[in-house]
Amino acid sequence: MDQSSITPNTSNQQLVINGDNDSATALLQEKQARRRETLSDVTLKEFMTVGILCFVNLINYMDRFTIAGVLDDVKKEFDIGDDMAGLLQTVFVVAYMIFAPIFGYLGDRYSRRGIMAFGVGLWSATTLIGSFIPHFATFAVFRGLVGIGEASYSTIAPTIISDLFVGNVRSKMLAFFYFAIPVGSGFGYIVGSVAGAIAGDWRYGLRVTPFLGAAAVALMIFVMENPERGQAEDCHMKPTSYSDDLKSLVKNPSFMLSSLAFTCVAFVTGALAWWGPQFIFLGLTLQPNTDITLERVALIFGAITMLSGVVGVPLGAWLGAALTKQFPRSHPIICGVGLLVSAPMMTLAMLLCEGYFYAPFVLMFFGEVALNINWAIVADMSLYVVIPPRRSTAEAFQILISHMFGDAGSPYLVGVISEALKLYYSTPSEPASKTAEFRSLQYALFVTCFVEVVGGIFFLITALYIVRDKLKVDRAIAEAEAQNTEPSHSNAQEPLGGD
Repeated sequence: MDQSSITPNTSNQQLVINGDNDSATALLQEKQARRRETLSDVTLKEFMTVGILCFVNLINYMDRFTIAGVLDDVKKEFDIGDDMAGLLQTVFVVAYMIFAPIFGYLGDRYSRRGIMAFGVGLWSATTLIGSFIPHFATFAVFRGLVGIGEASYSTIAPTIISDLFVGNVRSKMLAFFYFAIPVGSGFGYIVGSVAGAIAGDWRYGLRVTPFLGAAAVALMIFVMENPERGQAEDCHMKPTSYSDDLKSLVKNPSFMLSSLAFTCVAFVTGALAWWGPQFIFLGLTLQPNTDITLERVALIFGAITMLSGVVGVPLGAWLGAALTKQFPRSHPIICGVGLLVSAPMMTLAMLLCEGYFYAPFVLMFFGEVALNINWAIVADMSLYVVIPPRRSTAEAFQILISHMFGDAGSPYLVGVISEALKLYYSTPSEPASKTAEFRSLQYALFVTCFVEVVGGIFFLITALYIVRDKLKVDRAIAEAEAQNTEPSHSNAQEPLGGD
């Protein structure tokens, strides 16, 4: 079912009176006029709800990247190479993306509070249990179980924010929510390296977030608000069948193109987040008179990731809010320009890593700022071009696509390319040197810079369709409400038939 077919524009009910479209337009204008446009209009419970969702998102990404901060220790304990180390993250993401559509379907039809509480409880428990497992294969399985739990939360949480707010306030709240992604990722590097260093065992880094997860479950059950679907937009649409949902999403050009662009973002962030500290460490160790540990590199990388999120996510939200009223196509253009600016900065940072200490960190900071600009904007776009009853499905579908072709494979792909290049640089009698290890990983990571450019192009193409698709959703919501509020339809059919 096409997105536009949500509106009942082929029925006698709508065709009988020429004023129906006028009624829908009037309702749309009225709904836009009464939108809350400032944060002062938000209630305390709504603030608390967003705060709880942000807290869970923070510990979610802390958990994802704790291992990346101690990856060298993990490789040594399990005696694995770059390819198997990359596979460890791929197992997590594959489980995450496979179960996302299931939770998306459930989230559009059943209690979102219960589903999220179950998911957060699952990944907290499996993270804690996994930290005690001594065998690599079993440890990888438990990382997959963590992905299942996180899928339940990530598909549903943005839709709750969407059902609480609209317009400018929604954009600001989504920016706050996605602000937790780079900050949580940075905390993950720091927690993993610091807890491991203090305890003398990298596994203690995995034992921090489960206790925070238990607190999050209690907050979701007893404090968080659980709004009706479409509440903020006064939408009373009923869910359609799952097949109709998927058909509509596939035929929605703004949603599909932005999802493809976001897939490129996921590919880049997945690879850089997993291999970034290891790559920088290898480059710095090649410099003369440089004494540095992987733990210190992870700390610096984590701090840069957090700071870039503090700057980039609010900057993107501010640019989107400032420009969209005068230039309605600004959202995808901002995202596209951000990726096209980030690509050369990341490339230059990788090239300078072998010869300079500070320059790569500075360039990566600005490259990550440009990359982080898109987080809140992409989420907002994905919500306002899809009608409320299928937004959880849309989130799940986007997660499936972006992870299947993005960060599910990018850490493993980079690891495989790196290992292949190591074999090229080595001989049977002499293993690859430190320089060869660095060069292999450097060339493998150059793939991410190319993918950034591709993502930027997809975002710019999205700008051609975004205004039309958003208007379709706004009108579909207004016309559905017009039908619910005008009892004259049923009585009007008889005069038409008598003619």
